[in-house]
Amino acid sequence: MGSIPNTGESTELTQPSFDDFQRQTSLMTSCTLLWKELSDHFNSLEQNLMKKSEALKDKLRALDEQTKKSLTVLEKRETTIEGSVEMALKMVEKSKVAALSVLEKESEADSEDSLGEVDDSDGLLAKMRCFCLKMDARGFWTFVTGKKKEIELMREKMPLALVECVDPARLVLESISEVFPLDKREIRDKTEKSNDLGWACVLILESLIPVVVDPVIGKSRLLVTSSMKERAKEIAETWKASLDERGGIENVKTPDVHTFLQHLVTFGIVKKEDVAFYRKLVIGSAWRKQMPKLAVSLGLGDEMPDIIQELISRGQHLDAVHFTYEVGLVDKFPPVPLLKAFLKDAKKAAASILEDANNAGRAASLAARKEQSALKAVIKCIEEYKLDSQFPSENLKKRLEQLEKGKTEKKRQPASVPANKRTRTNIGGPMPPAKAGRLTNAYVSSFPAPPPFVRSPSHGQYHPGVSPYHSPPTTVYGSVSPPPPNAYVYSPEAAVPGIGGSYPGPPPPMTYPPPYTAYGGPAYQPAYY
Repeated sequence: MGSIPNTGESTELTQPSFDDFQRQTSLMTSCTLLWKELSDHFNSLEQNLMKKSEALKDKLRALDEQTKKSLTVLEKRETTIEGSVEMALKMVEKSKVAALSVLEKESEADSEDSLGEVDDSDGLLAKMRCFCLKMDARGFWTFVTGKKKEIELMREKMPLALVECVDPARLVLESISEVFPLDKREIRDKTEKSNDLGWACVLILESLIPVVVDPVIGKSRLLVTSSMKERAKEIAETWKASLDERGGIENVKTPDVHTFLQHLVTFGIVKKEDVAFYRKLVIGSAWRKQMPKLAVSLGLGDEMPDIIQELISRGQHLDAVHFTYEVGLVDKFPPVPLLKAFLKDAKKAAASILEDANNAGRAASLAARKEQSALKAVIKCIEEYKLDSQFPSENLKKRLEQLEKGKTEKKRQPASVPANKRTRTNIGGPMPPAKAGRLTNAYVSSFPAPPPFVRSPSHGQYHPGVSPYHSPPTTVYGSVSPPPPNAYVYSPEAAVPGIGGSYPGPPPPMTYPPPYTAYGGPAYQPAYY
């Protein structure tokens, strides 16, 4: 018979093989997971490489298209140079002939008499053309600065007049040279330089752009001679160097900044290395209407989001709205929250004005004026950008009408004067007492009375016939406070003892030597008899 196997020995033999199987199973599972992770990783890498490859291909295609466009533009510029130069020469020759004919026909005085008063657009254009034909920069500048009320009409007609110039760029630079880059006006009175002429400089520089733009390829090429362009660069450098004398960018006037930036854009002399400098100037004068367009022309288009964010942080929400619409960032910076924040800040400012003790008596009018200006600006912005559907302006208009109505009613109310309060005009001398006209022995002089002489009891008397006595406080005029108890006052009536009472007519005036108060002596009041 066979022997019965020992179960304990068989268990000891089979147990290690089962553990080994479990280990192998877990190892296979981990290898499977690792393989899956690796395969996923390589698949993602492959997809990323494919996306990058496609992006590079797109960029290469865009660069190829841009290169083709640039080459086409260069070829067009090269082929049109001769035509543009020929056109410019024809214009110069035409302007030259016209100028010579004007100079031959009539003198400057006769020309002014023939033109007469400028009362319409045709007369304005004829006058400016006359100056442009003669290249009379001084006369052109004087004429423009004297027509500020007709600025919109000049904005329309000035380019038509500048076309008649032999060298429009030279005329413009010589015209504005009186105040830009430095103000060279002679000070005939203290208020002359307060007359700002930056508006005229900006108007002339803006009107020059359509005149010097190449008619074939547009703004990419300006028909300005190299000498005039170099002169424009020197003028810009001179203005930048003068900033230190003016106290830096923070203290320079906004019209000067606007003129400088328009000068750069007009003559195409913007420098890439000065972009940070241009940004500071733009932010400091962001409230100007033309500043958003100038910022784009200065090459600040890529920095517009940062500029708008900085304007918002400064509390210039309304300026930020204008910049937002200029560069098309309305989705990133919605205008309605900015306008509401602007109104909120205006209300806070009005409340602070009302709480300020220094504005007592006029705080209400100042606060109302502040809120009125804010409401008008917001309503104008809503109408300009057609935001009525997002921000209705009816409530704003009602509030504005309430403020204006309260202002008009306040003007109609008469000034209330207390019934018992006497109002007099101070003419420099002491006022007479309230009942001076009723006194029997009262005399009111139109000349300011000198201050009474106060003598200390420790000093001797100046006149043996005058006895010192206490003077009542009500008869001392010209002093700020009543005399102390131990003080003595020389009375005018005491100068001549024994004479008193009232007389029907005015006596002849008596003359006395001038008081010697400058040397420490007493000053006696004149006595009337």
